[in-house]
Amino acid sequence: MDRLSNSAPPAHRTTKQVGDAAETVALQHLQRAGLVLLARNYRSPGRGGGEIDLILRAPDGTCVFVEVRQRRSADHGGAAASVTATKQRRIVFAARHYLMRLAHTPPCRFDVVAVQGDTINWLQGAFDAASSGL
Repeated sequence: MDRLSNSAPPAHRTTKQVGDAAETVALQHLQRAGLVLLARNYRSPGRGGGEIDLILRAPDGTCVFVEVRQRRSADHGGAAASVTATKQRRIVFAARHYLMRLAHTPPCRFDVVAVQGDTINWLQGAFDAASSGL
């Protein structure tokens, strides 16, 4: 876990702006841990496709698909609990689409970075493709 300073969003910021700021904070946190950004806000085409907030390469070569969730408090289960089975299926769908473009499929994992209040919680291997029903 990491602490953020002055993370309370001003009242005039849109939900998208708050989400984008959380993604930036999460990206910086992951880059400090040695991960390298490959793509941001990757979307698979078509109706019902998914979006992956961040795709990174870990130092060991693992492709890390990251969902960033931001909540002000732990009410209603908090940020990590908001990654539902449906959301997981969409992320896995988009990840498979992303991987089809590569010549070789690297080892992969699905992480969640929960930005909650002034805390960052990085959940490595938060879910897997098999448990997401795809």
